[in-house]
This record gives sequence, C-alpha cells and structure tokens, in this order.
Amino acid sequence: MNYYLIAPAKSFNQSENLLTYESADALKIGHIVEIPFGKQSCIGIVVAKTSQPTFVTKAVQRIIYPQPLPRQLIKALDWLTDYYRCPMSAVVQAILPRGITKRRRPQVFAQTHTPSHPTIPLNSAQKRALRAISDHSSHTILLHGITGSGKTNIYLKLVQAQLFAGKSVILLVPEIALTSQLVHDFRNHFADILLIHSGQSESLRHQIWQHALQAEQPQVVIGPRSALFTPVKDLGLIIIDEAHEPSYQQDQNPKYSALRLASIMAKTVLGTATPLISDYYICHQHDAIVSLDRLALPHAKSARLAVIDLKNTAHFSQSRLISTPLLDSIKESLTAQAQTMIFHNRRGTAPLTICDHCGWQALCPNCYLPMTLHADTFTLRCHSCGHHQTVPTCCPDCHNPSIRHKGFGTKYLETELQRLFPRARIARFDADTAPERQLSQVYEQVRAGNYDIIIGTQGIAKGFDFPHLRTLGVVQADAQLALPDFASEERTFQLLTQVLGRARRGHQDSEIFIQTYQPDHPIINFAIANDYTACYKYLLQKRQQSALPPFSFLLKFSLTYKTEKSAVANSRKLYKKIIQNIQQLHLANISATPPLPAFHERSRTGFTWEIIVRAKSRRTLLTLFDAVPKSPYLHFELDPISLL
Repeated sequence: MNYYLIAPAKSFNQSENLLTYESADALKIGHIVEIPFGKQSCIGIVVAKTSQPTFVTKAVQRIIYPQPLPRQLIKALDWLTDYYRCPMSAVVQAILPRGITKRRRPQVFAQTHTPSHPTIPLNSAQKRALRAISDHSSHTILLHGITGSGKTNIYLKLVQAQLFAGKSVILLVPEIALTSQLVHDFRNHFADILLIHSGQSESLRHQIWQHALQAEQPQVVIGPRSALFTPVKDLGLIIIDEAHEPSYQQDQNPKYSALRLASIMAKTVLGTATPLISDYYICHQHDAIVSLDRLALPHAKSARLAVIDLKNTAHFSQSRLISTPLLDSIKESLTAQAQTMIFHNRRGTAPLTICDHCGWQALCPNCYLPMTLHADTFTLRCHSCGHHQTVPTCCPDCHNPSIRHKGFGTKYLETELQRLFPRARIARFDADTAPERQLSQVYEQVRAGNYDIIIGTQGIAKGFDFPHLRTLGVVQADAQLALPDFASEERTFQLLTQVLGRARRGHQDSEIFIQTYQPDHPIINFAIANDYTACYKYLLQKRQQSALPPFSFLLKFSLTYKTEKSAVANSRKLYKKIIQNIQQLHLANISATPPLPAFHERSRTGFTWEIIVRAKSRRTLLTLFDAVPKSPYLHFELDPISLL
C-alpha cells in the first residue's frame, strides 16, 4: 500500500493544509484525484509521498487524469500557501478549473492555420534589447520600453526561440479587451495559440485546460492573470505585458501578485512603459532592466502638447467641459478625416446627485457611496455593487425640487460632443458599453478610421494602436491625485503616460491637450515630458522618507462588524494585541498604525476599520501575522498595492 499527502479543494482546518490517503496504485506528484472527504468526496492534488501513519487512512477513489500537473504548478501551490499565508484549499481551487469531473460536449477552440507573417523584423534597438534579454542570467527581467517602441515584436521573437527549444510560453495581458489585438499579432506568426479568459464558458475553459494538460507539443497560451495556472508542459518563459496594471493583483483568496508568482514558476519578462516603482527598484538592484527608448516606426512623426489650466474660464467659451483649443483641434481633425480621442476616467453622466436646499445626497443603500447619474436611462447606479434606482424628482428628505447633478462622466462628454459635432461618428467605450460594442470587438473598425471621435475611460489607454489618431484630449488629468493613498501619484503618472502614448506612436503629426487644475504638479509634468526616470526618483525619495514599499513590507488588517461600536472596540483590542506581540517576540523595525476607519468604512456587511503594519523585513511581518489570533471578522492582505 502507498501513502500520500493530498491537498483537497475543500478547507477543513485553518492550521493544516494536507490530508493523508492510501492508494494501492502508485501515484505521481501532481496527480489530480478524487478522495473521500467527510460524508462526501472532493478533488485533491497529490503533493508528496509519505510513510504509513499511525492512524487509519481512507483510500483514494480514482485518478481524474493520467497526466500529473506540471512541476511549476506544484511549486506554485506550495509557494502561494506559504508566501501569502492563504489556505492551500483556496490555491487548489484556483489552479483547477471548475467542474473538472464533468463530462463535456466537445467544442472547437484551437484552429491550426498557416502563419501569414513567418518573419519578424526588428530594428537595431529591438535587436539589442532581444540580445540583452536572451543573454541575461536573471530569473526576472524588466523590459522598459516606451509606448510604440515595438515590445510586441520582441515578445514574438522570444516565443519563437522558446518553441524552437521545445518549451511552452505563457503571455499574460491585464484584461480580456487587450487579447484580441495580441492574439491577431501572434496568429500571424504561430500556427497554434491557446486563448483562455473569464469571458469563456466553464465548459470551454475546462476543455482548453484539459488540452494543455494532455498536449505533447509546446504550447503558447495568452490570457489574463488566471492563465498562469494553465498546465503546460516544459514551461520555458512567462511574458507579462503592461506589467504595471493593478489587475495582476488578485484581491480574493488566494490573494497574490501574478508578477511575483510568475517569477517563481519560470523565467519572466515584465514588459511596460511605466514600471511599478517597487519593480523598477528591485530590478535595478539586480541590474535586470533592459531599456527600449526608440519608436519602432522608422520615420516617426512628432506630437505637439498643450496644457490647459481648468481654473482659467477664458479657455471654455464654447463648452464648460472641453477647452476652445481642443475644440479647434477636433474640427481640424474632422476636416482632415483623422481621429480624435477624448479620455476621462469616470463613466456615467454625473457622479454626484445632491439637494441644494438641505444637502441630501443620493447614496447607495448597500455601499453608502454616491450613486452616479446615467441620463440615457434616467437612473442612479452604484458602480460598486450594481444597485440602481430611478432619479427622484424632489428631495426625499426636505421634498424640495432643487435636485442637482454635479460633475461629469463619459456619457455627458458624449452628449456634449454630439451637440458640438452633430455629423461626427462618435463611439464611447467604458463599462456601460454593450458587450458587442466594446473596443475589443470593434477594434479593427476603430483602427481603420470608421469612427471620428473616440471617448473612453482607462480601457482605451492600454496598448491599442490607433494609426489615424491626430487629436488627443485629457479632460481632467489630476482626477486621481487627491486620493489618500501612497500609490495615487504613481497610478496617475502611469495612466497619463499610457493615454498620451496613444498619440505618441509616430503615425501622425498629432496634438495633445491636457486639461488640469494643477498644471504645475510634478506628476503632471513628468507625464507631459514622458520622463519616467525623473518620476521614479521623485516617488522613490518620497517612499523612502515615509518608509513605504520598496523600503518596507505592508500588512493590512481589516475588521468588519455590524455596528461601528463593535468595529472600533475590536480593532482597538487587535491593535493592543499586535503591540504586545511585537514586544514579546522582540521584533525590530516594525510598526503599526492605530485603528482607523477604512476609506469605504460603511458597507452592506457593516463597518470596517483597518490597521496597517509596516516592517523592514517580510519575515518579521510574517512572524507577527502568525501570532495574531484569527477570527471570521478579521481579513488581511499581504503586500497590498493600495491602501484604499
């Protein structure tokens, strides 16, 4: 009889992760098996072979697949459990597809075709970057390439080399919306591409996963964060495009960073024009940065940039939202049959509905956050939980009809531009756009110039190439700078740089207009100058002064109770316990903030208060975490990218 340690997909004990089972058949590490679990059965992963225990064991019921999971996924299983202190059962659920025991009706998901572009041309700068990546000994390499420098061509060459060596490759993208363009580029050069994302049905995702597990040939997988768990054999390289994006951070159990996980699974290339400050600092320490600072187009055209001070009302004689210089440029672009892009990172019509008489605000009854007006349906919607209701004709508190809608979103911008340019073909792309009209679905039409004016939120700033773009307007560049978070300036620079990059790719002699209330703010000026180095030095100095990442590690404790009194009292008890543990364990270079209300303190589940712990050593942080008593009311996050 053989005995094995198996990680079940169901949790059973907070202090343990593995159970011992017996099997008459020899099993391999990574085998997916069905095991008895209490009065039911569940799926589990064989983690290790063990000796016969002193207690009675149950037998493995069956092996789901004869092929075991590849070693990088077993490594990920152990590492995620230890590094992020999450239950191994949650990691097993993340690694395995839903409905793994179901029998599926076969679907066609992989189409073999002849690549239309077998050769991949590189300019001299791209060749140097490719050579530097290929020759580098570091396990993680940062490819810091400006927008339009041709990072995709380098990805293609790297994948080509891995396939030639018989190795598989996983290419991560931040969102499904970006996959269509990348898949098109990759299918021009490679016969078989596996595309996997959350927009696919459970059945289709399961069959793609199963195909990858059983395939004998090297695979190329493209998808968002979860594509890391595709069970490809002989994984040689992981490429993470737009590596600065927050969507690579999983915010539910198992909470993890896809960038950190990828780096322990295989050699990893992080591609971005605006690297995260912490990533750049770490890679700089290891001399693992490859720069690409030249546009891919051989005769790239220039972009002229103007800053419009929103405080100067003289600039807004024709519209209160769009400055006169920007409107003039839009007119010129329409005459030249070129495109205009208007960026505003706020959807809907108006973000605040208020009574001018008594101060009543339209707040979500679940989240207690301001609801956004959507004038096209005349509804108020919560962009957090989805609650919606009709717009009141008078104040529910004082019954005065003085209801006012403050601020503006992309829908209001669309209405305003339709008024100003009634003959223009206008398209809006945000979370309210119908699925069949999303940018990922109509990208080829937009790229071909079938729309004159494009309006959108941050989705239009991520990696898309618009060769007909001549005018670009950012209607409020400093909207996120006021957020009380250490990452708000970094995120603003990233977003602005990515947006401006749509017009800096060199296709047109373009004009860029940045409207802002803070024209002298360093972050605004760094983005205008496209100067990442200056921004990095500025933010790094601020982080060092405040002992924030990368000069410390963070642990966020959140306590949620039905009443504010309970939340305050229990968070104070936890804080006292944390301080006692720091003293009793003789932990050095560690501190905790007194309990404070969360940024979104009140929600449907109750009131949330938080404690932030900072430590110079991550091991010290984990030592404290292990000593803190756990409860159903306590939630935690290691290495949070934001404190909001």
